[in-house]
Amino acid sequence: MKPIDFEGANIVFGKNQPEYQPLPAKQVDNNTIMTCWELSDDDILLINSSKKIWLGVKTFGNPLQPVLLTASRTDIDETL
Repeated sequence: MKPIDFEGANIVFGKNQPEYQPLPAKQVDNNTIMTCWELSDDDILLINSSKKIWLGVKTFGNPLQPVLLTASRTDIDETL
């Protein structure tokens, strides 16, 4: 699975930081960031068989912020 650029992306997190993979995103406001991820064929096979997806978030000691994991951009657009 890899983060990909998408229509409307207006910022890249981790740019020029070799310890991170660049993360294209759409920063809607100070409260909302949207990203898009592309699944590999292996990811699709694994998800189809396990019916699971995992999310890892580095909080750097801060409280966990709300997240929305979805297969539909519309789900995020509707929450803005």
